[in-house]
Order: sequence, then structure tokens, then C-alpha cells
Amino acid sequence: MVFHRATGVPVVVDVEASGFGAGSYPIEVGAVLPDGTSKCFLVRPEPEWTHWDPGAAEVHGIKREQLLDAGLPVREVAELINHAIDGRVAYSDGWGVDRSWIALLYAMAGVVQNFRLETIRALLDDEQAARWADVKAQVTRELALHRHRASTDAKIIQMTYQRVAMVTTES
Repeated sequence: MVFHRATGVPVVVDVEASGFGAGSYPIEVGAVLPDGTSKCFLVRPEPEWTHWDPGAAEVHGIKREQLLDAGLPVREVAELINHAIDGRVAYSDGWGVDRSWIALLYAMAGVVQNFRLETIRALLDDEQAARWADVKAQVTRELALHRHRASTDAKIIQMTYQRVAMVTTES
């Protein structure tokens, strides 16, 4: 099933990473499905994944030791994400970096990605896009979620989309 803007709520994906730029890799992948179900997976770093940015770690609150102890192997994470998204299009508000980290995850896992990752901006008209940041800030305040984690961020993005799209369709 593919999400259609006029008929439903999109699958939203968010990725937390070891840092930004060259050498960074995914450490947590979260997805929120159209029914609101959340999936979140810590990723055990591959041996060659050594980049670690303390600034990024401070933002997401995940320690490298936590990934080594509780993270799942990249292949398992890739298969779990494929199963959860099940061939649908998924959307991200950080598409430029998230798609790179997702591609790296699947390449390292040796698993074919069974979904397409698109930018959430593709679902928005210019008016909706202009309101996005304000509505996202409002949703973030209302939810008062104190974790900056992949599934939490994906939920905020999905709820922001719903509010932005709802206002336009009711106008």
C-alpha cells in the first residue's frame, strides 16, 4: 500500500546518527506508522563505524556503550524496518541526511530496502510548508517529550503533518 496525500497519514521515519557529515552512521531508526504505532531500533555499530561526535551524543542522549550492549545487528534492523514499513513510501523531514544513513544501513546489512524514503516537503503545498516550523514547535511543546530520539521525532513530524494538512483541507 502506498500513502496517498488525500486519503491518509504517512509513514514517518527518523534517524539518529553518530554525528554529522563524513564518517557518521545510523545509531537509531524510528518509524511511526499511519495508525500511530511506533517502532524504534538501536543499531549496533559495525566494527569500521568508529566516528563518534560528542555533540550529537549530547543531543540524542545515546551512549556508544549502550549501542554495543543493546543495539541490534544492522541486518536485523534493516529486516525489521522493511517488515514495519512493508513496501510503503516513508517520509522524513531530514531527508538529505536520513536517506544517506538508511542507504548505509541497508548496504552494510546486505538487505534490499523495500520502501522508498521521500522528503515530507513533497506532501506539502507552499502554504503548508510556510506554516511547518511554527506548527512543529507547537506540537513539540504540547507533547512535552523530553527525549530527542528517533521514534519521538518521527511522532512529532507525523503529528505536525496531520495538523498542517488538516488546516488546509478544512479551510
